[in-house]
Amino acid sequence: MKLEIISPDKLVFSGEVESVSLPGAAGRFTVLPRHAALISSLKAGEITYMVDGNPTSLKVDGGFAEVKNDEISVCVENVIE
Repeated sequence: MKLEIISPDKLVFSGEVESVSLPGAAGRFTVLPRHAALISSLKAGEITYMVDGNPTSLKVDGGFAEVKNDEISVCVENVIE
């Protein structure tokens, strides 16, 4: 699956991932290959994605996510470093 995370300032991440977990407004959810299409608002929390079996986490202030055809586009308000 292709994941792209962008903020107003920059492209935060773009690449192939095995899974991604997102802090949805209605609760945390995980996207795996061939996931159904969806659009969700995100609350402040942690985005975790797996690349070659290694997890990476980012803290974010919130935003939106779209899943479609094994592509996940995430627009975040701010990445907390």
